[in-house]
Amino acid sequence: MTQKQLQPWQVIFGGISGLVLTIGLARFAFTPLLPALQAQTGLDDAHAGVLAAINYAGYMTGAIAVAWIDDVRWRHRLYSAGLWMALIITALMALESSLVVWAVSRFVGGLCGAAGMLMGSGLVLGWLMQKGQRPELGLHFVGIGLGIVVSAMGAWGLSQIWPSWDAQWLAFAGIGLFFLWPAWRWRPPLPATTADVSSVISSTSGIPLRWMWTMMASYFAAGWGFVISATFTVAIVEREPLLAGQGHLAWAMVGLAAMPAVFVWDRVARVVGDKQALLIAFGLQTLSVLLPAVSGSMLSAMAGAIGYGATFIGIVSLTLAMVGRLSPNNPGKVMARFTLGYGVAQIIAPVVAGYMAHASGSFHAALWVTAGVLLVGMVVLFSLPKMDSKT
Repeated sequence: MTQKQLQPWQVIFGGISGLVLTIGLARFAFTPLLPALQAQTGLDDAHAGVLAAINYAGYMTGAIAVAWIDDVRWRHRLYSAGLWMALIITALMALESSLVVWAVSRFVGGLCGAAGMLMGSGLVLGWLMQKGQRPELGLHFVGIGLGIVVSAMGAWGLSQIWPSWDAQWLAFAGIGLFFLWPAWRWRPPLPATTADVSSVISSTSGIPLRWMWTMMASYFAAGWGFVISATFTVAIVEREPLLAGQGHLAWAMVGLAAMPAVFVWDRVARVVGDKQALLIAFGLQTLSVLLPAVSGSMLSAMAGAIGYGATFIGIVSLTLAMVGRLSPNNPGKVMARFTLGYGVAQIIAPVVAGYMAHASGSFHAALWVTAGVLLVGMVVLFSLPKMDSKT
């Protein structure tokens, strides 16, 4: 299918399906399936945190690769490979009860996440700008929320049919087939001319260094806030005596809140500017992280899950779209460079949280630390130099 034959809704829907595969399954399925994995295999909190860190190490490795790939043809090929690998590594989790196998699966799953989140989003944003469409990623990032909902409801439904943890992972790979067709068929096509790619100007050449490093530091804090809830939301809820069995519902609330939130944050940014919208999102996410730390009630758990889902997606969408617009020739590359700090946080934070929970038997202390990191991120973001009237 050529570029002229594709309609914007097809490219957007293909990108959404790609995010469900590479983020919802390859990365996020670990969250709702973690309690069953721990209960049936004896995996402890510390090793669960290590596996999560390995996943994010894979994501950061992919981000580093994306940050140095200029050739759009290679970005397109690697994104395409990531769609298939997302299914393969999901099935790999079920093959053997082995930390080594799981670690390989989680690392490659992180690479798939980088392919979908950075290469896929960059290709979609680049195609929209080439077609004269509004250069926003809100609609595209519906795929993240939908992926969370699919992973949450899929885990709950599969647990009723196949209680075995390995059968659930295999079934998730089967579910992924339903999203592979549109993701593959409606991939953002290559530009009409891909020659002379070596002459593309460096993606960050026009971005002041102070602005770039300030934004990266703030995004590091956002990555810390994102990964704790992304990894342990279900486990945190299941540990509360009055909430056992409700973890999947909390994770589904995260995804349901994320899906409409992407539109809301786009509109908030149009009114108050990107920086102000990001500050609001940071503040609300801090409150959302603290709710389950101060109360073990169902109301706090659900409110925290909804608040987290509605804010993390806004921070990601606004940040990546904002930096992507600064590099119209290769938005995926500059997105990847800004994601490196986000990725470092995603490696450190789950290990810290996992060991803290293993030592104390609770995630409460880790949630307080996370709230503190987010507050520091807000302070850093507040000092962000002005680039133009929108930031």
